[in-house]
Amino acid sequence: MANKHNYNRDKNNSLDKADIKELFRQYKDMPTKVTRDILIENHLYIAEILAKKYANRGIDYDDIYQVASIGLIYAIDRYDIDKGFEFSSFATPTIIGEIKKYFRDKGWTIRVPRRIQELSKKINNAKVHLSQELQRIPTVGDIATYLNTSEEEILEAMEASKVYTPQSLDVTFDSHNDDKEVNLAELIGEEDFYFSRIENNDFLMKTMEKLNEIEKEILIERYFNKRTQVTIANNLDISQMTVSRIEKRILEKLRKEVERTMID
Repeated sequence: MANKHNYNRDKNNSLDKADIKELFRQYKDMPTKVTRDILIENHLYIAEILAKKYANRGIDYDDIYQVASIGLIYAIDRYDIDKGFEFSSFATPTIIGEIKKYFRDKGWTIRVPRRIQELSKKINNAKVHLSQELQRIPTVGDIATYLNTSEEEILEAMEASKVYTPQSLDVTFDSHNDDKEVNLAELIGEEDFYFSRIENNDFLMKTMEKLNEIEKEILIERYFNKRTQVTIANNLDISQMTVSRIEKRILEKLRKEVERTMID
């Protein structure tokens, strides 16, 4: 039994990798509360790191951490060590999914002024109407003119709406060049702190095995070496549009792999 095993612990009183794997095998074959509690205790740092990523967005950190911890428990119950993935790689999308679901469920219960709530609804309706009328994505100026208000008020309402609805990395914007659209993930230049602590190497290596050579090179250049699409295109002697298409294909493969780990 888990509570009778003489586990090896590091200076932070955490179990080593070999003991963690043994516990997951035990929990799969004979799930007990004791084993589960030990696994939760040794992986709460993942919930803490991911909860901090969503702090200061209108919901108390303690609430987010509680939701992240629940997501961690779900991940422990569903994790199958025989699939070959590190637990951290499996748990991360599960926990993030629970956090985002919580933000969606909270909705406007976050205290946002009523005028902002009402203006936000008008903006959404205006976007639909103007997109059909103008046959393009309406600008802030278009929306302000249509609603007979200032651009500052439109921007304020748009920013406030982001507090209660986490924005998808798949959202696209007009880039005013040959690529037509740019993915939000391409615009984010800040390095996420938790990547340095969560062991995603196993997940990345297994996923990269499914990429061809040019896809691997573009993935490494874009997300590890921080190269622009233009620079990569020049180095490979191809068009920027081609790099953009290949990058979207890579992200789709990564997305499917994440979804597969969540289902398995």
